[in-house]
Amino acid sequence: MTDRLYLRHSTDKQTNARQRLALQDLIKTGAPMYEDPATSSRILSVNRQGFRRLLDEAAVGDTIRISDAARLFRSVADVLALRPVLARRGLHLRVQSGLLSGIDLAAEDSGTTMMVNVLAAVLQFQRELISENTVDGVAAAAADGKTLGRPSALDEKQAADVVTAHREGAAVKALARQYGTSPRTIRRVLDAAGAREVPDDLGVLLDGDDQEDVVGEDQVQAADADPVVVVDVPGLVAEQLADVADDAVREALRGGQRIRRGQGYLVRATAPVSVHLAMIEHSAAALMQTPAGRKAHRIHSDRVSAAQANR
Repeated sequence: MTDRLYLRHSTDKQTNARQRLALQDLIKTGAPMYEDPATSSRILSVNRQGFRRLLDEAAVGDTIRISDAARLFRSVADVLALRPVLARRGLHLRVQSGLLSGIDLAAEDSGTTMMVNVLAAVLQFQRELISENTVDGVAAAAADGKTLGRPSALDEKQAADVVTAHREGAAVKALARQYGTSPRTIRRVLDAAGAREVPDDLGVLLDGDDQEDVVGEDQVQAADADPVVVVDVPGLVAEQLADVADDAVREALRGGQRIRRGQGYLVRATAPVSVHLAMIEHSAAALMQTPAGRKAHRIHSDRVSAAQANR
């Protein structure tokens, strides 16, 4: 039986140093280690590249070791997707230290199931609270007249001129040379104005240094990791997401094609995989309350997984 270590951090500004410290004894033994750096907890664990590799290489009876539960799951939807996978593969899941260290979180008894679901709900609440506090802080700073983020490379008039020139046929690189900035900055200006339907490089949506004049390997990997796919969202799922506090999810559904299917309907939505995964996460808790909801959740999850696998 093998111990397999899993580490994850959410952004490229974070490190896994604290996780490595908690797992250092196992690391010293040479236990295989799997990582998902700069990976949001909004992406379900079973859809993360590093964790999927762990599952592919694990054998029945192996134990997944994590420094704390939030590194692997941080929502009820993630737990609902994760635990059946671990059970089918005969894997154990243990937190390395603390109150939970003596419990196999993959066990299927009712007590463990209840405890893990409560833990996931607490972690989800914590994540949403952090998000709300961030939004409130940004709003307060804006109300005080503070300018947030890096200074813009172009002023408002220059940005407007860039958009106009691009619509008249000017190339991104030519505009970058003209204004003494990078193509990435020009793309950001165009995307903010809606002048491009889909960014050529999804990496430009991330915060980073405007240094490169070409698409780098990290940018290609970012685009590959979150491709735009088309998924038929069951009507019952779409209804649960109508008022969700996630602008990207609502926008994807509003822009989708509504298609009748017998007495029901579906919404054919085009969006990045991360947005489709967010739909699964936001709707899971409500859908699990009824047989019809559970069926819709399963169908939706399978469609998202299939779309992701076919990219």
